[in-house]
Amino acid sequence: MSKAVELARHLETLKINDMYKNDFYWTWDKTNDEIDAIFTVADALRDLRERNKNTKVFNSGLGISIFRDNSTRTRFSFASACNLLGLKEQPLDEKVSQIAHGETVRETANMVSFMADVIGIRDDMFIGEGHKYQKTFIDAVDEGYRDGILEQRPTLVNLQCDVDHPTQCMADLLHVIHHFGGVENLKGKKVAMTWAYSPSYGKPLSVPQGVIGLFTRMGMDVVLAHPEGYEVMPEVEEIAKKNAEATGGSFTKTNSMEEAFQDADIVYPKSWAPFAAMEERTKLYQQGDKAGIDALEQKLLAQNAEHKDWTCSEEMMAKTKDGKALYLHCLPADISGLSCDEGEVDNSVFDRYLVPLYKQASYKPYIIAAMIFLAQVKDPVRALMEMDKKDDERKMF
Repeated sequence: MSKAVELARHLETLKINDMYKNDFYWTWDKTNDEIDAIFTVADALRDLRERNKNTKVFNSGLGISIFRDNSTRTRFSFASACNLLGLKEQPLDEKVSQIAHGETVRETANMVSFMADVIGIRDDMFIGEGHKYQKTFIDAVDEGYRDGILEQRPTLVNLQCDVDHPTQCMADLLHVIHHFGGVENLKGKKVAMTWAYSPSYGKPLSVPQGVIGLFTRMGMDVVLAHPEGYEVMPEVEEIAKKNAEATGGSFTKTNSMEEAFQDADIVYPKSWAPFAAMEERTKLYQQGDKAGIDALEQKLLAQNAEHKDWTCSEEMMAKTKDGKALYLHCLPADISGLSCDEGEVDNSVFDRYLVPLYKQASYKPYIIAAMIFLAQVKDPVRALMEMDKKDDERKMF
């Protein structure tokens, strides 16, 4: 029995009917079975591709990508996922579209969706705006579908918003699952999700929020560490607390990086901007206050510089479990002595974990493909079984 067939049989045991023709906004909107299903399909698609099987469930159609912030890994992961399933990815560049001339979100949503099966949106820059834009966009698509403008209803995949980065955090967790030999081995593992110094400002909160909102579902002991003043959204902290209570794990907070790293099995040192500062920045942009934005940037850079000791050094790594914790990062990292003078992680630490980091990133195309697959394929178990049976190869020569 192939791995893909084994995974398909596991998928058959899960309650996932609500995933068909549905969207993916946040991980905490999904049930445990639905999270399991995404991991299962991601692994099955990866197995099929590694065995040179054709995984195209579409023979036409578009995957529309809208990136309102810069991206490398997520941008190419979305394109790879679309291609894996047989869709053509088409980016929407707002600078050269009619959006620049005042076209409304409602109009844009319908105009780009005529033959689209999935729409991936990244909008992570402003607190209170990213998720709202995604929701406004898809609500307009729903109207177009109900009114008969669109012959199909595209699926939304959140490629990062101001609240969560589900494709990243699910890829991170799938990497962790494989690293420790199965989800059953995660219970009781200590995860240090810590702030780290960066010479830049304004990094989104969605990764640390996504990590504490997802990893706490696995019965892990998740520690959120940051200097005073670098809090994340309180509502996401509440989600993490409830998850930990439900799974027998724990969620704690500390203002000490050393405490978080002590005996940790997994460390995720990453910079982010203070929640309050991100709220202030959103207001300044809405007001068009460039001088205020510049002043806020200088203030936050100075604030960051007070915490240069918050870095993933060799000394800090030595505090972890046997000095060999799994180091995670969403990339790109601010690497001391390489990409910057002082940053999130020492060059020697980063270099030692380079291969695991690239493996971590490699799960994202399959996670995105699984999200699309489960939303667009009515009988995903049968589809996986059929792909496995066919002699149709991806490469013929």
